Amino acid sequence: MVSLKERLTELLINNKLITQEQLNQALDIQSKKGGKLSDIIVDLKFIKEHELISVLSEGLGVPLIDLKRFKIEYEIAKIVPIDIARRYQIIPISKMGDTITLAMTDPLNIFAIDHVGALTGYKINPIISPSEDILQAIELYYPDTTKGVVDNLVQEIAVSSIEFIKEDREILPTDQELDRISHDPPVIKITNMILEEAIKKRASDILIEPWDKKLRVRFRIDGVLHEEKAPPKSMHTFIVSRVKVMSNLNVAEHRLPQDGRFKANILGRKIDFRVSVIPSSFGEKVAIRILDKSQAVLDIEKLGFSEETVPKLKKVAKSPHGMILVCGPTGSGKTTTLYSFLKLVDTPEKNIVTVEDPVEYQLEGINQVTVRPEIGLTFASSLRSILRQDPNVIMIGEIRDYETVDIAIKSALTGHLALSTLHTTTSSGAIVRLINMGVEPYLINSSLICVLAQRLIRKICFYCKEKYALEKEITDTLRLNTGIIEKYGFFRGKGCAHCFNTGYSGRMGIAEILLLSAKIRELILSRAQEHIIKQEARKEGMRTLREEGMEQALKGITTLQEILRVTAPDE
Repeated sequence: MVSLKERLTELLINNKLITQEQLNQALDIQSKKGGKLSDIIVDLKFIKEHELISVLSEGLGVPLIDLKRFKIEYEIAKIVPIDIARRYQIIPISKMGDTITLAMTDPLNIFAIDHVGALTGYKINPIISPSEDILQAIELYYPDTTKGVVDNLVQEIAVSSIEFIKEDREILPTDQELDRISHDPPVIKITNMILEEAIKKRASDILIEPWDKKLRVRFRIDGVLHEEKAPPKSMHTFIVSRVKVMSNLNVAEHRLPQDGRFKANILGRKIDFRVSVIPSSFGEKVAIRILDKSQAVLDIEKLGFSEETVPKLKKVAKSPHGMILVCGPTGSGKTTTLYSFLKLVDTPEKNIVTVEDPVEYQLEGINQVTVRPEIGLTFASSLRSILRQDPNVIMIGEIRDYETVDIAIKSALTGHLALSTLHTTTSSGAIVRLINMGVEPYLINSSLICVLAQRLIRKICFYCKEKYALEKEITDTLRLNTGIIEKYGFFRGKGCAHCFNTGYSGRMGIAEILLLSAKIRELILSRAQEHIIKQEARKEGMRTLREEGMEQALKGITTLQEILRVTAPDE
């Protein structure tokens, strides 16, 4: 009798699927820990399970079956008891006369074949199938062992008046079908059309969201989501699979979130895409971040900041040491501002290093590190190593915890210029956040130079810009100066083909800058509240985000509605 181990060894070596060295390694593990040789070879990733099964099927002359596509009748399945099926990883799939066809992971297991034959009285015709498929089939086709208990309970309960609503469930294709169809021209064409349309409309993000009966596609254009024409719901799984293929993600994984990225040449531009896939109630939702380097503006003078703001930013950026923080919600342009600082101070005499999650734009002449928490490469651990790389300027993508801010402050105190971001809405709020994170006020005073809070506001479309009269009720509510309104007025966009009927085209930044004066440092040392720090900063000339925005609205660059949407009254 030839064992599966002997036959498997012969087939794998003869077909040059694994080397003798790999086989010896697997045999050594088997001798120490036990287990099936085939399982060990697959676990070591010397060969994939489906490839192994195919080799066995061809080499042994035993048919291969895909149980996922095969429906087994209950009367056939119960021929073999469930405990025997689980022990040998077998399941009967059909019966003809006095012979049953038995799906097995090990078709040379004579003991299993003899045991089942003696137990059932049938002749056995073995075929081969992956162990995972067989185990899933056992759970699917064998009756529930609690059925008898449930039947007894039902007899004791009165007939229920509940009427259940039948849901139309989507019949999902197999993983093999998904992989094949995701490479078909129609799926590629539809996915490419979505990407191209997003680039044409200057979108920063693409959302592909499955609903119960339809598929929704949305583009984030100038910070606002717009719903677009979407393919039918039946195309959803194929589009998601196509995106996974492009991003080198696992097409067969539908239960866990996945992150990836890919690059493409679209409309003559080289564009990076960051992909996030998460499971939702009606299927997998895909979010794609578009990083178009050709559209990136990394010049501090071209970000849209006011004439009073830019000189202040240039002055603090050229400080020899200290810490500069940029604050704002997600999508407010913080990273772009930090990159602009780096471009401003970048000279051949300076060693600049960044730690980001992930690196969004590759900057020539600057050393950039992507954090990988899964292997222990966090912001904190990266910073410790970077400080031994003799840097002049350090950029930290985001301060998330005390450990990171502690190292950032210490690096600022030891002669480095440290730049980072913090998720607070106002500049004065960043001071309070640092104290709440456990940073001592005297360390903040010694290291922090400046806090910049910013927002991105949409600009009125140049082609459909028009002046309009503001209602008196609105001017009274906002306490606007009537004389200034009559002198300047407010503008808006009617909507045209150039702006895709939104009335807006492009974005610019507004900012409030908190510089640490002697009085501000005294307030920090006494742990003053946020509004007290803000009041003192305004006395010293700081303009709030709302004030900066209103100035841009009076200049006709943006609309009053946009400023009210982006900024809060206390900002």
